[in-house]
Amino acid sequence: MSVGLNPPASVLAEEAAGPPRSLWSDAWRRLRRNRAATLAGAFLLVMCAIAAVAPWLPFVQDPAAQDLALGAVGPSWAHWFGTDDLGRDLFARVLFGGRISMLVGVVGTLVSLVVGVSWGAIAGYFGGRVDEAMMRVVDVLYSLPYLFLVILLLVFFERSLVMLFVALGLVQWLTMARIVRGQVLSLKSRTFVEAARALGASDGAIIVRHLVPNTLGPVIVYTTLTVPAVILQEAFLSFLGLGVQPPGASWGTLVSDGARVLAIFPWLVLFPGLALSLTLLAFNFLGDGLRDALDPQGRRDGN
Repeated sequence: MSVGLNPPASVLAEEAAGPPRSLWSDAWRRLRRNRAATLAGAFLLVMCAIAAVAPWLPFVQDPAAQDLALGAVGPSWAHWFGTDDLGRDLFARVLFGGRISMLVGVVGTLVSLVVGVSWGAIAGYFGGRVDEAMMRVVDVLYSLPYLFLVILLLVFFERSLVMLFVALGLVQWLTMARIVRGQVLSLKSRTFVEAARALGASDGAIIVRHLVPNTLGPVIVYTTLTVPAVILQEAFLSFLGLGVQPPGASWGTLVSDGARVLAIFPWLVLFPGLALSLTLLAFNFLGDGLRDALDPQGRRDGN
C-alpha cells in the first residue's frame, strides 16, 4: 500500500488561482473594475475622436464663418450651442477650441515628461554632488511663481502655439523630476541593476533600459494629472490674453470672450466652460483610477 504525499494547501491554492498575472495585466483588470475611471477614459476617447475629425463631420459648420446679420442667438436646431456676437457657430468653435486645448495639454505634458524624467533619472542614478547640484536647481525654480515664468517667456519671445507648448512644459517638469528621482534612488541598488552593470552595460543603458521603465507606474499616474493642469493653465493665460492668439481659439479664449457679455449672452460661457470642466474632471477621475490600479499595496491585498 503506497502512501501519497499531499501537496501543501498553499500550492493547491496557487494552482487553482491559475498562472500569475503581470503588474500591467493586473492593473488593467482593476482599472476596468473602477467604473468612474472607465467612464472618464471613454469620455476622453470620444472627445478626442470628435475633436480630431471635426473638420470632416457634416454637421459641424465652419467655425470662422460669420453672419453679422444673425448676430448672437441662443441654442437652436440650426446652431446647437447658439452663436456669438459675430454670428459664428459656437458648437463648431467649442469643438475646434477643444482641439487646441487638448493639444496644448498633451504636448505641454510631453515636454515636461521628457525633461522631468531625464533630469530626475540622471540625478537619482549618479547621486552625490551631481544629485545635489541638479536638485538645488529644482528647488530654486520651485521658489519662483511658475505662472510668472510662463508670462515672462510669452512676453519676451514670440507669442505662438509652439512657444506656449514650451513655456507650459518647462514649468511642469519639476514635480516629475522629483518623483522619478525618488523612484530611481530606491531602484538603483536592486539586483537587476547590479547584474546589468556586471554584464558591462553603460550608465546610459542602465538608466534608459532598466531604471526608467520601472518608474512608469508613478509617471503614468502623474502624467494623467498633469494634462488637466496644463489645460487649465492655458485657459487662464488665454483669459489674460497671453494664450492662443486670434484667429485661433481655445476653451480659455472662448470663456474669456463670453465673460465680457455674460449678462447678455450666457451661453457663450456656459458651453465652453462646461466642455472644459467635464474634460478636467474626466482626467482627474482617470488619474485617480490609474493611481489605485497601479498601487502595489492594492495588488498585494488582491483588490
